[in-house]
Amino acid sequence: MRRFFCFFLLAGLSIGLLFPLRSTAQSVTVGRLNIPPLGDGSRFLPEVSEKRLVLRLRDRRVYYYDGETLITSYPVAIGRQGWETPTGEFQVIQKVEHPTWEHPFTGEIITPGPNNPLGVRWIGFWTDGQNFIGFHGTPNEELIGQAVSHGCVRMRNRDIVALFEKVEMGTPVIVE
Repeated sequence: MRRFFCFFLLAGLSIGLLFPLRSTAQSVTVGRLNIPPLGDGSRFLPEVSEKRLVLRLRDRRVYYYDGETLITSYPVAIGRQGWETPTGEFQVIQKVEHPTWEHPFTGEIITPGPNNPLGVRWIGFWTDGQNFIGFHGTPNEELIGQAVSHGCVRMRNRDIVALFEKVEMGTPVIVE
């Protein structure tokens, strides 16, 4: 008899949990048991972020959104003819403070510092497995607004530092 009662108790609870019988948060009584309401489950669910970066090549600006709200935007330099910045939907796959740069043609290594072409931060969003493209700072801030890079997105150092603090790994990046 005890097993039979436990089975119905569990079955009843399962049905009540899977298919709530009431829309308001009220206690449920099963036999002599008073079961409190489940309440708001949102505190147990992961937060869904609607933050994203939208890089508009024609504007030469990157826009940072939270949902439909524009939070901020920054001027950028983009890939030059023959080395265009790739378009499409991507996501942040790397974040590096004080990056080291390897010259793609000579293999020369440039350590972090004032002459590093990547500036003070790197936010990678594209790779073919060998090469990477991303947002980065630059020691040549006078070139911002132009199409001058090998596909990367150059930003003023102060802007890339601010953006670096806002984005997380996995943040969507839309390039159009």
